[in-house]
Amino acid sequence: MKNNQNLFEQKSKNTLVRFFLSSLFTISFFYITPIFINFADKNFYTKEFTNNSKKILTYTLNSNEEKIDKNSSINEKDILIDIVSLNNIESDSVYLNAATITKLFKETNYNLNDVRANKLVKPVALTLLPNELKKIENTKKRKEFFIQIILPLIIVENNIIKKDRRILFNIINKSNNTISEINWLEKKYKQYGVKTKDLSTLKIRMDVIPVSLTIAQAAKETGWGTSRFAQEGNALFGQWTWSGEGLKPKDAEKGKDHKVMKFNILQASVRAYQRNLNTHSTYKAFRKARAEFRDSNKSLDSMELSKYLNKYAETGNQYVEVLQKIIEQNKLQDFDDAKLMPSSVDLESLI
Repeated sequence: MKNNQNLFEQKSKNTLVRFFLSSLFTISFFYITPIFINFADKNFYTKEFTNNSKKILTYTLNSNEEKIDKNSSINEKDILIDIVSLNNIESDSVYLNAATITKLFKETNYNLNDVRANKLVKPVALTLLPNELKKIENTKKRKEFFIQIILPLIIVENNIIKKDRRILFNIINKSNNTISEINWLEKKYKQYGVKTKDLSTLKIRMDVIPVSLTIAQAAKETGWGTSRFAQEGNALFGQWTWSGEGLKPKDAEKGKDHKVMKFNILQASVRAYQRNLNTHSTYKAFRKARAEFRDSNKSLDSMELSKYLNKYAETGNQYVEVLQKIIEQNKLQDFDDAKLMPSSVDLESLI
């Protein structure tokens, strides 16, 4: 009888110990997890990677520097080569109508209210705009639908640039560079049109365009996705071309033989737009202002940066005012710090 009592007491003690340890683990998990996430966000997923080198203006590549072809020329082909490749890969894009896209958004629980609240965007990558955008009579719904389509594409391209900046700063902060790093730099010099192979210039050019500003320009240039150029050529930003494939403006003046650049997929249009702002001499002031935000450790302000895009359209400062109204009225800055959720097999099966 006494043995049974001792056994019972021992079991009770073991149960209490297990309960205590389990409770301690649970409490620790919920306490430590936010700290870990915060640490990861600061150290691995930051929007801007910090350049710790104070010698960027005088920094030179060493040891294998002579292997770089200093006589190589920088031209438009070098700047656009990755855009052309992207454009050709998806030449056989599948068209989805508005009803199918709406169903896709619902099945993946992708809506802008959640994005504004949680700052997380579903990785729904569409290649073409639906023709039915024009038929959506409700202006608010049409705008939101357009934003839902292009928002993931914009974040994808910004993420690519962020990754490149991280690699660039890693290279800058090293005293020696590998051959692969030097080759990578050579490629990026060409991609960003840096003829002088100056790291400071490359750092200024290799940077993101605020999401809100990108959406505003796409909305303005396409009438929220309803323009002929957007519908027929996936041209979200009205970029001109004199030699490439494009669409001739119906109201073009005599003697002007430019076309609006045509793309096979929307993603290529976004990348071409970013490359344009990051390389063309017309937007040097824009890039300088953006660099000043970086140097001051401030977040990029689309309202301020929009002031430097007065040369994007012939209407000048009026164009800037329109962009700022679009940003304000549609609260587009809510999307500036949004992040793309990891892709999943379930999501990919729906596309």
